[in-house]
Amino acid sequence: MRKLLTAFAFSAILTAVPAAAIAADSDEETFRQLELFGDIFERVRSQYVDETEDGDLIEAAINGMLQSLDPHSSYLNEDNFRDMQVQTRGEFGGLGIEVTMEQGFVRVVSPIDETPAARAGIEAGDFITHLDGETVLGLTLSEAVDKMRGRIGSDIELTIRREGMDPFDVAVTRDVVRIKSVRSRVEGKVGYVRITTFNEQTNDGLEAAMADIKQELGDELIGVVLDLRRNPGGLLNQAVMVSDAFLDRGEIVSTRGRENDDSQRFNARDGDLAGGLPMVVLINRGSASASEIVAGALQDHKRAVIMGTESFGKGSVQTIMPIPGHGAMRLTTAAYFTPSGRSIQQTGITPDITVEQAKIETQDAQQGPRERDLRNARDNEGLDSDGDADGVVETTAQQDYQLARALDLLKGIATYNVRATN
Repeated sequence: MRKLLTAFAFSAILTAVPAAAIAADSDEETFRQLELFGDIFERVRSQYVDETEDGDLIEAAINGMLQSLDPHSSYLNEDNFRDMQVQTRGEFGGLGIEVTMEQGFVRVVSPIDETPAARAGIEAGDFITHLDGETVLGLTLSEAVDKMRGRIGSDIELTIRREGMDPFDVAVTRDVVRIKSVRSRVEGKVGYVRITTFNEQTNDGLEAAMADIKQELGDELIGVVLDLRRNPGGLLNQAVMVSDAFLDRGEIVSTRGRENDDSQRFNARDGDLAGGLPMVVLINRGSASASEIVAGALQDHKRAVIMGTESFGKGSVQTIMPIPGHGAMRLTTAAYFTPSGRSIQQTGITPDITVEQAKIETQDAQQGPRERDLRNARDNEGLDSDGDADGVVETTAQQDYQLARALDLLKGIATYNVRATN
């Protein structure tokens, strides 16, 4: 029976580990450890107080092995693998948060815009300690994620631990999450583009957004704000294409694996969607992975001013390896480096200009008289009937302090450039 179980355990591990790697390490110690696994497996299935399913035990063992490597490696059963494939296409069911495991709790990397989690006020950096009153301690990340999934329209209560606050509960209603990864608008004479995640639609969405901005503003466009705040990342190839969209030449990112042959370099091709106009990239601690690749590339090439707060600090690349009949394995296979050779693992991207998010409040306008308030003050022939010079009304991001500072910077650069050419 023990030999049979050892062979069974060994074959199960083969589904998650390449055969060549097992063969290379097939020494006496490896087989001794595999026999230990078989012994423990046999005792659990025969002596544990409750009856267990062999498949559940094997899946848990595989997940434990992978998740002991780093927070981003894991086993995806067939259902989870299918959900992941749907998510990268831009539509899936759930709460709408990117999460990782830290200190035994679920940590929110970023809530996705216009999803149940974002509407409920979940923030990047929040720790989820309980799900419907039950602690997440002892759960794997995939188990916690499974509990957060559920029937569309059903509620789940999350207990949140946020820095500087007492723990509190938030009720979130599950819904179909449809991600429009790129949104854009015009702020005065500045083009504003927000990327919420890097999925298969992102680069096409960026090109369409920039085309709309150029059509609306034409030659009046003075700069672009690229908003990557609360963007948890996504597909590497999309991060490369978005970086390439604003660079004419040079390296975008390099990845280095275990072997020298696993290294890759990605370089920009000629063509800049912004035509060389000044750029500001907004980041915060919810900006992770692919977002950091874009910010790092544009920062190293001095193509954009990075503004906001320090990013998340995920400098690794995961490869999804399908296992026929068993789902897939997500394995960290490489580290990535910015064009200057920086690894941002744990350190993140440091902004060129640090701007903490703050609430904008307007002080009392009646603090003192101005020329227009003086008796018999002369009129200004350049004012229209609404009192605006030349009919221009400035558009500002009244509720977003970081965006307001980005717009101020681009307006300042544009003003300086005009004066320098006169």
